Amino acid sequence: MEPSTLGLVVLFVGFGFMVGVFFGFFGMGGSFLVTPALLILGYPAPVAIGSSMAFVFGTAVIATLKHHDAGHVDYRLGALMFVGIAVGIELGRVFVFYLDELGRAELVVGFAYVVLLAGIGVLFTRSAMKDDDEDDDTDDEIPASAKKLKSYDIPPMMTLADGSKASLWTISGVGGGVGIVSGFLGVGGGFVRMPAIYYLVGVPLAVAVGTSLLGGLMSGAVGAFSYGRSGVIDLNVVVPLLAGSALGARIGSAATAHVDEGDVTVYFGVMLLLASAAVGFGELAELLSMPVLDTVSFVLLMGSAFLVCAVILYHGAKAVSES
Repeated sequence: MEPSTLGLVVLFVGFGFMVGVFFGFFGMGGSFLVTPALLILGYPAPVAIGSSMAFVFGTAVIATLKHHDAGHVDYRLGALMFVGIAVGIELGRVFVFYLDELGRAELVVGFAYVVLLAGIGVLFTRSAMKDDDEDDDTDDEIPASAKKLKSYDIPPMMTLADGSKASLWTISGVGGGVGIVSGFLGVGGGFVRMPAIYYLVGVPLAVAVGTSLLGGLMSGAVGAFSYGRSGVIDLNVVVPLLAGSALGARIGSAATAHVDEGDVTVYFGVMLLLASAAVGFGELAELLSMPVLDTVSFVLLMGSAFLVCAVILYHGAKAVSES
């Protein structure tokens, strides 16, 4: 990006705002849009990933502080996950640079995005629609999958902030898996980490969101440091993104007190599916040398993010006006 290109600066500020809203509201789901957007705009994979990691760190700091005020952060769980996150990120980074040397990084990272976003998008959409059909508010309950894992007493067992116990093996496995995703795809890993904390470790959903943000802060810090040593972080991208996200993260975090997350979760799932399609079109544009598909890809990516952001802001404003 040329520093004098006002259009790109405005684009990154607006995009950062939307990503910040997702961070604050869902505890996930926004940083995964940054790397594909930068790849579509023509940035090399290491630069796109490194810049995204630096952005993740700054945004996660803001959102975590808001959730800390609400008492929704389990610092003990976050600390236990840290080692796995750090090791996983380094493994992911090494793999990215290995692929870059082979000239395959953009293709493999793009394909991984398509598969991962589509899979998680389907899970979120099905889960949200199932909850709507059952009309059963179970947000604060521990899911059956986590209860099953907790029933196995595999030492060492660690006591969480809510008084429940979880195996250190489960916690380390979640941290390591999320770390690899973060280091390889240049994301905070929230769209994997938050569901993993909720469905595998087994903490209430509000705490899963806050603790996921703490994990994003840690993974972003480790990733930014790791990629920064290689000199691939573009501050011309990171600074305007952070400028927008600083406001968005605060608004998204505040909206959690007024909006039922179930009202917008289905939209989030649809956004993941559209983002998967957007990355797929971007990969086809590269393989088939069809620039028009790059345009379709970028419009899908930005359009889906704008839609979900607008829904969150609408529900938040409506809830505040009715209270």
